[in-house]
Amino acid sequence: MDTPKALDVLAFGAHPDDAELAAGGTLRLCVLQGHAAGIVDLTRGELGSRGTSRIRAEEARAAGEVLGLAVRENLGMADGAITDQGRTAIIRALRTWRPRIVLTHPPECRHPDHVQTAKLVVEACFYSGLRKLVTEDANGQTQQPWRPRHVLHFAEVMPFEPTLVVDVTSTWADRTRALQCYASQVHHPDYVPKKDEPETFISNPDFFAWIEARARMWGYRIGARYGEPFAYRGVMGTSDLMSALSLDARFR
Repeated sequence: MDTPKALDVLAFGAHPDDAELAAGGTLRLCVLQGHAAGIVDLTRGELGSRGTSRIRAEEARAAGEVLGLAVRENLGMADGAITDQGRTAIIRALRTWRPRIVLTHPPECRHPDHVQTAKLVVEACFYSGLRKLVTEDANGQTQQPWRPRHVLHFAEVMPFEPTLVVDVTSTWADRTRALQCYASQVHHPDYVPKKDEPETFISNPDFFAWIEARARMWGYRIGARYGEPFAYRGVMGTSDLMSALSLDARFR
């Protein structure tokens, strides 16, 4: 993956596969539209009931290639122990990749790591713009302040009312291929779990079917086959109403 000077969109997930589960189609669509996209995973997912951190790293690399990501980074925080101390690492990532748009977990979720990640990412997006908050990059050079222009939360399993829905019909197949790279985590017909690897919430075949059903539901709401919902943090503005409402879908 070539490393750009700045990203157009950067998704932050608590674990490898989180961003693909909720926003994989959108990230792939951005790439196909000529934008630079990336994912930053906070942890290696070492507490997962299936797979290992090494396996999950390989799966994340493969999924990133399917999506065409310019950047795939892991901050190496402790799985199950994402704390406020991790905020600085997120600020460093923001100042390194300088994304215009940030995607992350919703504030309410069944997984505590996701809730904490949403909180830290939102805080980091603000603090990253403060000039008197000094951070250094991997080479010891002082980083310049940077604040993303837009922050959006993606949907997970809790009730969610989106601000906008992205039509991902054209990228659904790629999104599915990227998600199936995580054979140790989600249902995959070719994966044979070890004796000590139980069925989990997301490895159940019905979960994969539910993910598609949800995308079909949100897609139908906007006149598309598949849709990924997001909640915009703040108030959306536009100076071009026609471009903002460019999706050719009938009123429902």
